[in-house]
Formats: sequence, structure tokens, C-alpha cells
Amino acid sequence: MKAIIPAAGLGTRFLPATKSNPKELLPVLDKPVIQYVVEEALEPEGVDGVVIVNSHLKPQLEEYFGPKPELEDYLRERGKDRYADVVRESGELPVSFVYQDDPLGLGHAVLCAKDEVGDEPFFVLLGDYFVPDREMCVRMAEVSCAHGGASVIAAAPVSHDEVSRYGIVAGEQVGTLDGSELGLEEPGSVLRLSGMVEKPAPEDAPTNLYIVGRYLLSPRVMELLQTQRPGAGGEIQLTDALERLLEEEEMYALVVDPAEGCDTGTPAAWVGTSARMALRDPATREAFLEALGDQALS
Repeated sequence: MKAIIPAAGLGTRFLPATKSNPKELLPVLDKPVIQYVVEEALEPEGVDGVVIVNSHLKPQLEEYFGPKPELEDYLRERGKDRYADVVRESGELPVSFVYQDDPLGLGHAVLCAKDEVGDEPFFVLLGDYFVPDREMCVRMAEVSCAHGGASVIAAAPVSHDEVSRYGIVAGEQVGTLDGSELGLEEPGSVLRLSGMVEKPAPEDAPTNLYIVGRYLLSPRVMELLQTQRPGAGGEIQLTDALERLLEEEEMYALVVDPAEGCDTGTPAAWVGTSARMALRDPATREAFLEALGDQALS
């Protein structure tokens, strides 16, 4: 089974920083964002490779995941084995690349990986969001297994007055991940989906659950994407294909805690995520607070 990470965007919100450095390679502590996502994608049992959908304008991504024997040797000669090990590990991750050079939408980006995926289910992980404990996709796989291999998306609660900013799911609760009693919108709740609504008015929203950037999808989705007509913005939308999938197959949503993941999609979110990660890591917490100085108290 493969996991797809769309990463062909040019990171315009981060310009000029992304003029020569892809936003996916911006670091959070000592690793670039894309490596966190790749490691998360490989966590579920059965995932044996990650397909990054890249742009030819960003060769740095492919270079990053390639071997660097000269750098490894240089580091080992100077007794820096720990650094040499992490350089080697990043170059040994099972990552392959396909290319999307025209910005034709998320659905089109996923379709670019069709030949790599084959006729198997596959994960899709959006590249500007990562889950530090890597467990979200693992739990989604559990839900899929419990429902005959059905497609599963992650959904999280948002305040009612913010639903018009997101894609919102509709459905009925059919259980919980651990068998406990939970409300419809509590983390761990499992819904059988009946539809998805893109950016509804608050009064029209069927739930307060928005689609998080994690999907475990049936191979039928790839077939549907091949005939998917352009939707919002003139782009091939993954959500449109999923709505068609609902006419043929059952789909489920696992409700997750929105605080479980880390957003890096905007400069402010990236800085906030970097701060959160520095504070949660015992190896960096005290040094980070010291670096902030008096600003940490204001």
C-alpha cells in the first residue's frame, strides 16, 4: 500500500523564503516539514512506500530524500556519527516522485500518482500538516478494517460560526473507535458519511465537523478521478470524486482532536508549530525558553 503526499505547490504565502527553498523543506526543529509527514505516512501497517507529487520547479525535494554519502563520510571522519546517522536515515526512506507541473487541483495531484498506487487502497496526506505521534492514520486504518476496507477520512470539530471556511461532512454516528459512549463530534466517534458540503453557511451545515487533510481511500477513487470534471476554481477536486464514491460505496469519518496535528500552511502557523514542538521536546524546551528571554513572559 502506498501513501500520497501532494507537494507541487509553490508556497507563495511564504515568499520570498520559498523563492529558492520549497516550503516543504522549511524546518520544524531539526527536520523539514515533509519528513515529518513522510514518517507519519509510513506508520500504518502495510504502507511500504510514499509517493510525493512534486513540481519540476522543486528538484530540492528529490535531492533531500536522496543519499548523501560524501556528507555522511565527512561527518563520521569528524566523530559526528549521530548527525551522519540522521543524514543516512532521511536518504533511505522509501520515497518516490511523480510530477504535477500544472496546478489543476488536489484531485488531479492524487491522480498523478495512479500508476504508483496500482489497484490498492491508498492514503493521502496533505503536506502542510503533520501529526507528531503518527497515530491518526493508524486509527483510520482500524476504522477501515472494521468496516470491510471502506474509505475513511479524518474530521475534526470546529466552532459553528467557522463552518463556512471548510468542507463539512454529513453523516450518522455508527460507533466509536474504542467502544465507549461519545457524542457525535467527540474525538473517537465514527460516522457513516452521507455527504460533504463545501463551505456551507452556518445555518446549512449538517455538522460542525470539517475535513482534515488525511484520507484512506478505495482504489475506485482513482477510476473516478480519471473522469472527474473540473469543479470549484476550474480544478479537479478530490471532494467531488468522493461525493461520487458515496453513490457506490460506504465511506466513514473518524473524528479527531484538532490539536493532535500541527499546521504549517501559513507563516504564522509554521512559527506556532515550531514553538509548540520546541516546548514539548525536553531536549529543546529550556533552551527555547532561554532564547525567548523576557519575551516568553509577555
